[in-house]
Amino acid sequence: MRYPEEFIGPMRQELTRLGVQETRTPEEVDAVLGPNAGTVLMVINSMCGCAAGRARPGIALALRHATLPDTVATGFAGGDLEATARVREYLQEYPPSSPAVALFSDGKPVFMLQRHQIEQRDATEIAQALTEAFDQFCGQQP
Repeated sequence: MRYPEEFIGPMRQELTRLGVQETRTPEEVDAVLGPNAGTVLMVINSMCGCAAGRARPGIALALRHATLPDTVATGFAGGDLEATARVREYLQEYPPSSPAVALFSDGKPVFMLQRHQIEQRDATEIAQALTEAFDQFCGQQP
């Protein structure tokens, strides 16, 4: 079941106004996560409270870091059903989770925060975990 766009639209905008690219179809996911994509931070966005109070604010903080992935993208669980399913195909070694934040290098996951890890951290701790992963796996300087 899809959530009505009027419910999730403002939650989408929390990330897109930061420059995060939406992937709303499986084809858009494949284009972003293809084999020569470089580093990609993929956010599976969600309506839940831990997405609103922890994940999205933590991502916003992390995107201020000096080292960033080549691309930052998102799909909305409960809104972009087929796109979310495609992201999960790339994350086969992990159980489905929303929210979730995965860092990919050339189409392969190298770092993952699942819902249970997001629920245990505040936004600052999420940002710290992400920026440490950026420092380890990404080389782009803004």
